[in-house]
Amino acid sequence: MPTDTQEPDPFDAIVDAPFDSALSERYLVYALSTITARSLPDLRDGLKPVHRRLLWAMRGLKLDPAGAFKKSARVVGDVIGKFHPHGDASVYDAMVRLAQDFSLRYPLVEGQGNFGNIDGDNAAAYRYTEARLTKTAMQLMAGLDEGTVDFIPTYNGEEEEPEIFPGLFPNLLANGATGIAVGMATSIPSHNVHEIIDATLMLVDNPNATHEEVMQVFKGPDFPTGGLVVDSPEAISAAYETGKGALRVRGRFSTGRGDDGAWEETGIEKLGGGQWQLVVSEIPYMVPKGKLIEQIAQAIADKKLPILEDVRDESDEQLRIVLVPKSRNVDPDLLKESLYKLTDLESRFSLNLNVLDATRTPGVMGVRLILREWIIAQIDILLRRTRHRLDKIANRLELLEGYIIAFLNLDRIIEIIRTEDEPKPVMMAEFGLTDRQAEAILNMRLRSLRKLEEMELRQERDDLLKEQDDLNKLLESPARQRTRLKRDLAALRKDYAEDTALGARRTTIAEAQPAVEFSMDAMIEREPVTVILSQRGWIRAAKGHVALDGEFKFKEGDGPAFAFHAQTTDKLLVACDNGRFYTLGADKLPGARGFGEPIRTMVDIDADAHIVAIMPHKPKAQLLLASSAGRGFAAEADELLAETRKGRAVVTTKPGVKLAVVREIAPEHDHVAVVGENRKLVVFALSELPVMAKGQGVTLQRYRDGGMSDVTTFTLADGLSWKMGGETGRTRTEPEMHMWKVARGAAGRLPPNGFPRDNRF
Repeated sequence: MPTDTQEPDPFDAIVDAPFDSALSERYLVYALSTITARSLPDLRDGLKPVHRRLLWAMRGLKLDPAGAFKKSARVVGDVIGKFHPHGDASVYDAMVRLAQDFSLRYPLVEGQGNFGNIDGDNAAAYRYTEARLTKTAMQLMAGLDEGTVDFIPTYNGEEEEPEIFPGLFPNLLANGATGIAVGMATSIPSHNVHEIIDATLMLVDNPNATHEEVMQVFKGPDFPTGGLVVDSPEAISAAYETGKGALRVRGRFSTGRGDDGAWEETGIEKLGGGQWQLVVSEIPYMVPKGKLIEQIAQAIADKKLPILEDVRDESDEQLRIVLVPKSRNVDPDLLKESLYKLTDLESRFSLNLNVLDATRTPGVMGVRLILREWIIAQIDILLRRTRHRLDKIANRLELLEGYIIAFLNLDRIIEIIRTEDEPKPVMMAEFGLTDRQAEAILNMRLRSLRKLEEMELRQERDDLLKEQDDLNKLLESPARQRTRLKRDLAALRKDYAEDTALGARRTTIAEAQPAVEFSMDAMIEREPVTVILSQRGWIRAAKGHVALDGEFKFKEGDGPAFAFHAQTTDKLLVACDNGRFYTLGADKLPGARGFGEPIRTMVDIDADAHIVAIMPHKPKAQLLLASSAGRGFAAEADELLAETRKGRAVVTTKPGVKLAVVREIAPEHDHVAVVGENRKLVVFALSELPVMAKGQGVTLQRYRDGGMSDVTTFTLADGLSWKMGGETGRTRTEPEMHMWKVARGAAGRLPPNGFPRDNRF
């Protein structure tokens, strides 16, 4: 085979390049494409490319608000075929969102059929649904035929699409946007149009108006689903000044609007006999109703909301979630606060005003800067529309001048047309006509030769000359441009005024009252229980306060370790000899019908650790903690509560040293007594014992060998008491303890006669 006809070796086309630079170049191209042509909205019309192409395709299909609906499949087909070569599902999803009145504050598409609902259900397939544009969408696209924006070729070069929409509707802030690009995201809530326009008019009149002045008019978000924004005005203002922040949005408890049109804000519906129920009429934006009701039902099932009996969905056209309390004595405010804490009835909306400016550059802007940039864009559109109109007027005036010349010399014109083989050059030479004027005269219909036509032509010329003069003045005068913009905005505002169904504010901005302070204990019914912990770590709670010396059943080889009285509302402190403390809810303990459950299934206690104490937590109490090495400290009981299963490390222990004693310090006690394994006793003032959060503590008693046996606190004036041996159960008190009182850390001396042989207080 001849060498000149051989196929080129494909390996010759391979470029040798470092992998990291090749990857970074390609990923950068992808990232820029995602940022500028997919995920972030344009500041000028507030749209992403997919939304802009959807509306443009629907306009091409003549789906006007007054026209007939067409199948959504037809629209999606046009969009992906002509303008947006992506998946049909993503395009239809974008179209569905434009039609949902619970997703968009001012829907741009009017849907017919199932377009999804606030429960979170999906829309029907696009072959079943139909759509057309709304009046708002037409306002957003107004002026497309008037030279206001540039048109760019579509992806295949066969058609053209507008770069942006020129309409005066302030869509970016009115409908908001959410999107995740590469390395950046946007999250813009919807706002009220008449408030946006009022803030814009303020900045048109006074470009130097401060952010605080703008926020007096602008107020904050206005979500499609209503609800309440409960942050302070200062917090809202600060978020809008920087363009970043978070807003707390709550559902609305309400039984509907009262006679005066105001919301019945308590949401309490009286049922008679003192019974009542709470009604939720609005839920936070982007929270599916079905998911919220599931959350509440799950909280009831998990006993996290024991003050709530039931939740019912009674929604029809109006949203209505009914909450039935456990009893009529439940505090409604407590129930509301607990729902805010445990469910999405209060949610956070992230504010991130990240948009593409007129140069397609992404950036986070404050609301004042966004409005100023939008004003500049609208004035630019106004000037482009004016210049386009002036060109049209100039073209028309040229033809009108030709028509008037023709009427003044009608007989000669007719003669030239009848007698000349090429009448156009003769007419142009004789009457000084341009080529366009001569062509227009030759194309005139005979019907136009009536006498009235000349008067109409002169009137039209005068009108156009006046309009041309006004437009030239508009081009030359920034003040006139601002006046014209204000006039157009004022006309638009009438469609979205406070007293219109679409314009009335839905979201209430009102700072929440300080939350009702409550713990989850407030929701647990207070009942007495007896807690029993066995030597092998099996725990249970018997109902009521039963005798602690009674007979309790244990597994074979197991026996009693701890038994004490508590309440179901108590938190139990569990101390292990490795110095860790764990917390259990007394209401979470298994019943006493069986042997209970291993405590290690409830908290993560190390396998080699042993429990040295378990007791009910008492707020503001102090505990004495001491190790087998004779070191210790006092700890605040409130600091010992652990939030997680892993517990809290409190006493630091060295190898061979264990946490040995955990005792409550009575408020009246003023001295500490320590006894060692060497049977030496030390007494010192409680004030010498430091209060610490964690650590080894200080030396309580010094030993040459051996360690500590026991430690306790007592009142020196009352003397030291200890239990006597035998079955009598008597205690003995030694009132004179001054002989043993020394400084903390001493070796001590032998205890008084009769002190127990086991060295335990």
